[in-house]
Amino acid sequence: MGRFAALLRLTRIEHSIMLAIAVVAAELIAGRLPLLPVFILALIPPILVSMGSFAINDYFDVDVDKKNKKNDRPLVNGSLTKSNAMLVTALCFFIGIAASALINVYSFVIVLVFAVFAYLYSYRLKEILLVGNIYIAFTMVIPFIYGNYVVSNAPNANIILISIVIFLSGLAREIHGMIRDFKGDFKARRIKNLVYYVGGRMSAYLAFLLYIEAIGVSLFMFFFLMPFAFNLAYLMPIAAVDAMLLYVSIMQLSKKPDKSKFKLYRNLSLGAMALALITYLVVPLVYLGI
Repeated sequence: MGRFAALLRLTRIEHSIMLAIAVVAAELIAGRLPLLPVFILALIPPILVSMGSFAINDYFDVDVDKKNKKNDRPLVNGSLTKSNAMLVTALCFFIGIAASALINVYSFVIVLVFAVFAYLYSYRLKEILLVGNIYIAFTMVIPFIYGNYVVSNAPNANIILISIVIFLSGLAREIHGMIRDFKGDFKARRIKNLVYYVGGRMSAYLAFLLYIEAIGVSLFMFFFLMPFAFNLAYLMPIAAVDAMLLYVSIMQLSKKPDKSKFKLYRNLSLGAMALALITYLVVPLVYLGI
């Protein structure tokens, strides 16, 4: 693995792209895009802070990743060192926070708090029952809140509902991740998470209920809130998203889930969330005639 490719892998650049899409979607849903200089500047903090968050997470998790045989991780296979990861984190956090300060005070506070909690999560929060998982689910919501406040001083109703959908789906996905990685996490860090206390099957049921709630809110938006109300450009992709998430959650309700397909389920849920983000971007574009 080349060093540049290893850097992209360390920072999970695909997640940064998804966050950038979420920010633009939130700006549109909140009513408008900012002027071009602010538009470009506003994308820097979520992209860089997300990159730094993944780098610091791998820094602290290298032993856990080795136990879980995640040999594609740069710190596990030796493509990068722990000092490389710390340097990347420091640079990404500093530039991202500095850029946010040039936008407005709301953006600065959101980005600063996100960066601080990203470090705390990797260092300790992930070991606290459900707290770390709730944090990760909330990180999926933050770009929408951030994008809202880039262009507005008040919360938008659609942004609130979208945040609920993404938070519930993200928490469900986190629970599935706990089920997948439980053995490695427990051996390496003796982490006593939800799976430790209630078992994999009950955890899978909780994830299923969270997905059902998220699907319910997404359907509510179709019937009651513009620009999503009775909009086929919203309904068709969101129906596909809901179907994918429902499939993933049902498959893991089995008494003996097929562990060989955990990676498939992970990729399906990630693909579903990516499709949802694109939908939230496209629908207001179509509605506003941009």
